[in-house]
Amino acid sequence: MSDGRDDGRGDGPVGLHPRWPGALQAEFDSAYMPALDRFLAAEQAAGVAVYPPPHERFRALELTPLDAVRVVILGQDPYHKAGQAHGLSFSVRPGIRIPPSLVNIYKELEADLGIPRASHGALDAWAEQGVLLLNTVLTVRAGAAASHRGRGWERFTDGVIRLTAARAEPTVFLLWGAQAKAKEAFVQDVAQGGRHRVLTAAHPSPLSAYAGFFGSRPFSQANAFLAEHGRGTIDWALPPIVG
Repeated sequence: MSDGRDDGRGDGPVGLHPRWPGALQAEFDSAYMPALDRFLAAEQAAGVAVYPPPHERFRALELTPLDAVRVVILGQDPYHKAGQAHGLSFSVRPGIRIPPSLVNIYKELEADLGIPRASHGALDAWAEQGVLLLNTVLTVRAGAAASHRGRGWERFTDGVIRLTAARAEPTVFLLWGAQAKAKEAFVQDVAQGGRHRVLTAAHPSPLSAYAGFFGSRPFSQANAFLAEHGRGTIDWALPPIVG
């Protein structure tokens, strides 16, 4: 894949955890991938800035291997301003101003579990505990939200969700916003006889947070489900950034 997926060793994409490539091989071999390759190559050839950079496009899968997934937080597109996106949905690099959607996530976390709002927006600590921070689309053109939708990423992330839902371990899927909710078709909730918990809500964007995100209590519900099924709990309190 011309976006930096192939590291020359033939064992999977750069940054993709070794416990993902075999499971996702069917996606990488699918007919839609060459078209996605060509599109990303054309963006590069045109001098268009694309976020996140190639080596971070699969970072969610790098930090959270398939067999470690306990919670999936599904967003929409990466942030489209310089320096923000680094491969984890809703997360930004240390030192970058916390975006409004993440501010609202922190507000709901505080209301739900009483956890004070973090002073930074880096969510790596969640990912390292088994929270798969995935977007439905993994790249975006600078300054142009939704610019890479419909180019093939949705099919790839469909595959990721299917694989995660096929596992026997009970998992929580937090689907925020219309694009994320579309993935609900791939997961059977416990209420419908499945083994996973699916919690949908409005996107935490300021445009929609008051339409069903605030008050949804996703964090306490996720931990209650995980504890009930012997999968521990997530420590949602983010440690301070050192250095």
